[in-house]
Amino acid sequence: MIEKKNIIGICGSASPNSANLSILKWIAESNKSDFNLEIIDDLTGLPHFKTELTDKNVPKQVVDFRNKIENADGIIICTPEYVFSIPSGLKNIVEWCVSTTVFSDKPIGIITASANGKKGHEELKLIMETIQTNFTDETTLLIQGVKGKIDKNGEIVNQSTENELRKLIESFNTLIEKPAGNTVYKT
Repeated sequence: MIEKKNIIGICGSASPNSANLSILKWIAESNKSDFNLEIIDDLTGLPHFKTELTDKNVPKQVVDFRNKIENADGIIICTPEYVFSIPSGLKNIVEWCVSTTVFSDKPIGIITASANGKKGHEELKLIMETIQTNFTDETTLLIQGVKGKIDKNGEIVNQSTENELRKLIESFNTLIEKPAGNTVYKT
């Protein structure tokens, strides 16, 4: 029997029960036979980034987070766009990892689900490229107008969105099976 992959899902939203969290829960449930998805949906547990603590006297919460990323077979980030950018909590957790290699060559899925999301999505892809994660166009997805695609119960009510998510996960599964360094980001 093939051992299931361990994936970390990071919800960038600061709102409890957000559409982004619903998407990650849908991914976890829909793909439980393929991988285990541990969802991190509260990004407030890490202190505000301080460069003087990035290598020495690193806070325990940061060490624990870095270890989760390091030991994961892949990462899926699902986030809204806040003021044409990524949310501050998401930026903060990434900043704690910049001086490390925990994200280097890590297979990643990038989902931006927001009202518009275009600028935040492009920014997140640039950040992930800069810290040398491993993704392709097929493992990124921009879901615009998300409030009309997920109902108040967290159910995906738009068939096209569900189909796009299934395609992304299929590509993501392929990506995590490939050896690191074989995928080139495409613009």
